[in-house]
Amino acid sequence: MLDERALRLGEYIAAHAATVRSTAAVFGISKSTVHKDITVRLPRLHAGLSAQVHEIIEKNKQERHIRGGLATKRKYETEKQRRQRSSSVP
Repeated sequence: MLDERALRLGEYIAAHAATVRSTAAVFGISKSTVHKDITVRLPRLHAGLSAQVHEIIEKNKQERHIRGGLATKRKYETEKQRRQRSSSVP
């Protein structure tokens, strides 16, 4: 069961270039569980898939500051639009 889950997680991450967080959300499990499955279980089950997933996860780690900045930008743009709407309503 756990081995099957580790393989499914690895296949999902490889197919979608997904982050640990987004994978956890899709599968309804914690980020810690995803991380453990792909770093501990997956390498002993499927070395090739594990290497592929590792590359994707490392790339995501290097880009996370960019995604975080974009999320913050969207947050403040949404708040600005909300303020503008509420100030223009009589």
